[in-house]
Amino acid sequence: PRQHAKTLWYDRPRYVFLEFCVEDSRDVRVDIEEQRLVFSCKNADGVEFYNEINLYARVNSKDSQEKRSDRSITCFMRKWKEKVAWPRITKENIKPAWLSVDFDNWRDWEGDEEVERAMVEEYAEV
Repeated sequence: PRQHAKTLWYDRPRYVFLEFCVEDSRDVRVDIEEQRLVFSCKNADGVEFYNEINLYARVNSKDSQEKRSDRSITCFMRKWKEKVAWPRITKENIKPAWLSVDFDNWRDWEGDEEVERAMVEEYAEV
């Protein structure tokens, strides 16, 4: 039987990150499309995992990639519209039970941008 992998996500100015928490994964497949991500793999016990996410906004699939470790598979997807915060990862305004915000990596980067812009303007005046 197939089941969903526990998934964490967080937002950055240029990328959106998704981490599928599957230890000792094998037969990993990640298809990153412009508006959708499909993930599948098996764990050491042969349990099949499958997640399909219709994305909140478009991503550049050619400038997106995934990285596998012993504990998880992390996908970083380049946003089409950079510096636009995503309030959620899914197109639909529903939160699946298997999907959570990665609060360890989440940062409110909107404030960072204002500080950065103020610094640039300050230097421009000098």
